[in-house]
Amino acid sequence: MTMPPSSEQEALKRAAAERAVMEVEDGMVLGLGSGSTAAFALEALARRVRKGLRVAGIPTSAKTAALARRLGVPLTRFAEHGRIDVTIDGADQVERGALNLVKGLGGALLREKIVASASRRMIVVVDETKLVERLGGDKPLPVEIVAFGWQTVFERLTAIGCGPRLRSAEDKPFVTDGGNHIADCAVAAITDPAGLEARLSSIVGVVESGLFIGLASMIVVGRASGVEVIER
Repeated sequence: MTMPPSSEQEALKRAAAERAVMEVEDGMVLGLGSGSTAAFALEALARRVRKGLRVAGIPTSAKTAALARRLGVPLTRFAEHGRIDVTIDGADQVERGALNLVKGLGGALLREKIVASASRRMIVVVDETKLVERLGGDKPLPVEIVAFGWQTVFERLTAIGCGPRLRSAEDKPFVTDGGNHIADCAVAAITDPAGLEARLSSIVGVVESGLFIGLASMIVVGRASGVEVIER
């Protein structure tokens, strides 16, 4: 699919984010996703909060928490709310039909998956370029790994057909909010996402993968022709 210009792509994301926020009801506990698309949703949510909407959000990253505070969106913790009504987040890839996801290019996949797993509903906001027939291929699969002994984890990732590359930031290994590293894995078309997730989980040193299987309940897609809603 031809990529639209960045300004057009941002407009599509923003339109989809605003539609997703329409699903939020007064009194809800929300999971606040990370990344540029989730930031658009947070901005739309903040406008509703200023008009009187009462919500509390659990952020999936330090950046999201900082943005929420700046916008005036109230925050809470799992200690006060063990269950989340709705999480709104983005995705790097969405598999048509099954609605499985690849997430983690923003570096917050562990907290994103914890929040998504604790949610009654997960609404995913994307532009149309993120829809794919099969996960993998031209997008890497992020895998969060412990910093200690990461070289041995790389050997095991390579052995199961994942070509890992250590993510870096400013010429140093990227460090997640949880203090871990991320291996960006080159994977061909993923025909069995659940099976691959199980193999990755069995590797000692793998904390979590960017495969989100069966978690998304609604996909809100920003298209040039308008916003499309796909439900499980």
